[in-house]
Amino acid sequence: QLQLVESGGGLVQPGGSLRLSCAASGFAVDYYSIGWFRQAPGKEREGISCISSTDGITHYEDSVKGRFTISRDIAKNAVYLQMNSLKPEDTAVYYCNNEFSSWDWGQGTQVTVSS
Repeated sequence: QLQLVESGGGLVQPGGSLRLSCAASGFAVDYYSIGWFRQAPGKEREGISCISSTDGITHYEDSVKGRFTISRDIAKNAVYLQMNSLKPEDTAVYYCNNEFSSWDWGQGTQVTVSS
């Protein structure tokens, strides 16, 4: 059974950093392109970053480009999102899913950026 479990969220001050983890089970993380998504209060869920299955090429939405870095560890079967220079507008629940977001959503992990 395919499963992704997000972790690593928390409360951080503006300008701070967090590293989110997406632990995969039931499949190898390099078999599918995996994306990070987020949903802010009162807003629709949006895709913010993706790592390609075949070559590991990464993609970022403009809102996070230059601040966030997606990576994967095949040995640990996990995908990560390093978030630097966090802003209050990054506050959201963060999720991982395949690039088409076609799997069931997990619980996500809450990121709150506030002073």
